[in-house]
Amino acid sequence: MLALVLPPLLKTTVPRPSRWPDPLPQLLFLLRWLLLCTLVSVLAGTASAVFLVSLDWVTRYREAHPWLVLLLPVGGLLVGLMYQYFGQSVAKGNNQLLEEIHQPRDVIPLRMAPLVLLGTLLTHLVGGSAGREGTAVQMGGALADQLTKWLPRALRLRPRDRRLLLVAGISAGFASVFGTPLAGAVFGLEVFLMGRLRYDALLPSFLAAFGADWVTQAWGVGHTHYAIPVVPSFSPSTLAVTLAAGVLFSITARGFVACAHILVNAFKRFIAWPPLRPAVGGALLLAAAWLLSISAVPDITRYLGLGVPTIVAAFEAPLPWYAFGLKLLITSLTLGSGFKGGEVTPLFFIGAALGSALAWVLPLPVALLAGMGFVAVFAGAANTPLACILMGMELFGTGSVGYIALACVVAYLFSGHRGIYGAQVIGEAKHPRLGRETGRSLQHLS
Repeated sequence: MLALVLPPLLKTTVPRPSRWPDPLPQLLFLLRWLLLCTLVSVLAGTASAVFLVSLDWVTRYREAHPWLVLLLPVGGLLVGLMYQYFGQSVAKGNNQLLEEIHQPRDVIPLRMAPLVLLGTLLTHLVGGSAGREGTAVQMGGALADQLTKWLPRALRLRPRDRRLLLVAGISAGFASVFGTPLAGAVFGLEVFLMGRLRYDALLPSFLAAFGADWVTQAWGVGHTHYAIPVVPSFSPSTLAVTLAAGVLFSITARGFVACAHILVNAFKRFIAWPPLRPAVGGALLLAAAWLLSISAVPDITRYLGLGVPTIVAAFEAPLPWYAFGLKLLITSLTLGSGFKGGEVTPLFFIGAALGSALAWVLPLPVALLAGMGFVAVFAGAANTPLACILMGMELFGTGSVGYIALACVVAYLFSGHRGIYGAQVIGEAKHPRLGRETGRSLQHLS
């Protein structure tokens, strides 16, 4: 009996993996996503180009007509009415994109793109302090998601493919609005799951990010350039200063998140009708601007809108100690009341202004400290340290990457499980003592 059983068993062998795997599946995957990401790149890159050109025109027009800030309450009311009657299905903005990645339900309504574009332009026209990342990411994600309906049957996407398409749209929007394709690609991979990357989205994310950046440049749209001319060699003292600065940047990031969260809840609690919230917020902004203008604060207009000229100035000479705090409060009030726009460029302002002011007391060059703060405060608030390190390399060059990386990592670590994106899920806790929070979204921890 044993002899009858053993021979078949001895003849049964485990098939060895082929030394040269069949390249056809990988080739088809590459070609398929090359086609899809080309479409995403054209859509997102063109949308970002239109947005950046329009935003530049709106900013110049407001600066040439300072009286437009008197319309802050009116602009807030218009933004609120627009979303009340046409945009309730897309009111969550960036968080809606992240929620769809985690639990796909319905295709993002196409109206998200034009509504956030118009809302952001109107916010900047009247002097609201907001950014542009949120607008570009929402346009990129919404336009990319439409491909799930527009594509022919042969290219129809499965649910898991739709997640990759949304990541590609987010990467394309971020990369094209800042001119940082590497940072944009990693941002799309990093933003929805804190502490982990989704490697199956690597190819779509990088293809879409680089493609959208090329499309935006092809439209003749440029980006602001920054320089860090002097970078000292690392030493124990400069290392200690960098780590200390990273902690300060993380505290600032947490302060921004907390302030914005408190104001959002306050407006929702005390003002029942949503369109009235940004109108009241606009009135408060106007009152704050008037009070500051008659106080010791010169040129209050530098804290309105994007504030790019002030960011550039932060790299050239130390800014006043209060500059970052004013921008933090004004931006929190703008976005917390319901105006539209992103948080990232204001975070760049806040971080660069804080780093620049620290040059009064810390023994590092002002441009280096401004550059560290520029990306590190964003890293702490968005929980995307790798994207921010790459952004620092793309914007400032590789000479300062050691300082940039340490500042971003420390800011990320000390910012805790808080962030500007409530739908962000904790994939891996920042510290073992916070491990019980793994798998939960940030909005359920606050």
